[in-house]
Amino acid sequence: MEINNILQGLSIILSALLAGSMLFFSFVMAPLIFIKLDIEEAGKLIRAVFPWYYLSSAVLSGSAGVLLLAATPINAILMLLTTLSFIYCRQILMPRINACRDRSKAGEECLSKIFDTLHRRSEILNTIQLIAVMAILFHLVFF
Repeated sequence: MEINNILQGLSIILSALLAGSMLFFSFVMAPLIFIKLDIEEAGKLIRAVFPWYYLSSAVLSGSAGVLLLAATPINAILMLLTTLSFIYCRQILMPRINACRDRSKAGEECLSKIFDTLHRRSEILNTIQLIAVMAILFHLVFF
C-alpha cells in the first residue's frame, strides 16, 4: 500500500473522530449540561470542559492536517486553518468570554452586550469549524 493512502486513511480516522466529538459536544453534551444542572453549576462545568474540548479538537485537526499535507494540500490547509481557529478559541476568545462574564456578574451591565457578542462569535466559529471538518471528511471519503 502506498504511504499516501495510509496517511490519508489515518487522516480520515482523525477527521471522523473530530467530527463525531464536535457533533456530540454541540448537540448532546452542552444542551444536557444546561438542562440537567442549574445555571451556576452548568456554567462551572462548561468552563472546565471547554479548554479540553478546544485542546483535543486542535490536536485532532492538527494531526489530520499534517497527515494530509502530502496527499491533499488543499484539505491540509483548510484543516490547519481549523486548527488555528481552535487555538484562537482556546487561548484568546474563551478567556475573554470568561472574563467578560465574570465582570458582568459583578454588576458591569455594559459587558453583557460584549459577552453576547463574544459568545455569538464562538458559536459562529464552532459552526464554521464543523462545516470545514465535515467538508474535508466528505471529500476524503467520497473523492
